Amino acid sequence: MPRLAILIMAAGQGMRAGGAIPKQYAPLLGRPMLRRAVEAFAAWPDAILQVMIGAGQEELYREATAGLALRPPAHGGLTRQESVHVGLEGLESAAPDFVLIHDAARPLVSRKLVESVIAALDAGAEAAVPLLPVADTLRKLDNGEWITVPRAGLLRAQTPQGFRFAEILRAHREHFDEDVTDDMALAELAGLSIVVTPGEESNMKVTNAEDFATAEMLLMARQGETRTASGFDVHRFTAGDHIWLCGIKLAHDHGLEGHSDADAGLHALTDALLGTIAAGDIGHHFPPTDERWRGATSSIFLDHAARLVREKGGTIVHCDLTIICERPKVGPHREAMRARIAEILNIDASRVSVKATTTEGMGFAGRREGIAAQAMATVRLP
Repeated sequence: MPRLAILIMAAGQGMRAGGAIPKQYAPLLGRPMLRRAVEAFAAWPDAILQVMIGAGQEELYREATAGLALRPPAHGGLTRQESVHVGLEGLESAAPDFVLIHDAARPLVSRKLVESVIAALDAGAEAAVPLLPVADTLRKLDNGEWITVPRAGLLRAQTPQGFRFAEILRAHREHFDEDVTDDMALAELAGLSIVVTPGEESNMKVTNAEDFATAEMLLMARQGETRTASGFDVHRFTAGDHIWLCGIKLAHDHGLEGHSDADAGLHALTDALLGTIAAGDIGHHFPPTDERWRGATSSIFLDHAARLVREKGGTIVHCDLTIICERPKVGPHREAMRARIAEILNIDASRVSVKATTTEGMGFAGRREGIAAQAMATVRLP
């Protein structure tokens, strides 16, 4: 029988942050917030992890969790309370002993905090909730007058909130019609014994646009090492009517010679990313003697390098590419190139720079014999 279930709530519309997509799918230092919340529980691989999503969020969820071994998401309801109830009912057949209920909007939860909640349940608590004291002075406007609210005894509740599974499911069933903001309130209504565990200031809830900047600063402070590496590639012109450059097909009076699609930009960037984790070069991973890669799109190579970085726990901070050629002109295609690279790497386009230069008629590039590309990549590693 599974001992622990983890229910991650990501079914809200999350539009208070002002983004074009629900905030739980927005990038946080280049990685979707939901993914960071899910990865925070990777230390418990034997737990059942269930993510609750909203209607119409299936594609966003698939992109945010690509490469993670997760059970299919479940659809929540119109409110958080309803979504939790639906999630608990779906987990009933697995009959876990404990369940942790966590908000995807708290992506910085630490292992220490989670362990303290589980330890309280192990020790016999029916419910365990991380709480923090209120530090700010509180004011309330009452009939046009400002009143200071005493903060003594006031506490802020965080997630994950942990419960004995059968007890919190019973609480949701018996108090379905009650309007509450978290599961601790339902536990109180059901008469469960609640143990307070230490909360953490860094376990913030990302709600508004300003919170993203704060969360990113906290993430940066946690990163143990920043690495930068370079990559360089060159391909000669050959007969043809188009070339591939930075993932974009460009009409040209020549083609580029190469075993794959000869995309010098993506090849240089692939080598730069591989360099940040000392993982060799593109030829080591995709030998030109291997017929599988003949004519292959170079996005495969770049995606592979990015995946290796993620497997090391790394975050791609910035990529900078310089294309060296007389023709074709890069300027008209720059934004499309940036967007394509960002798409392959699953990072925001603001973290991708594409530049171009000539050699003033000197050398092979000046003689229009080929194209060269130089890349720099910066990665944060734990």
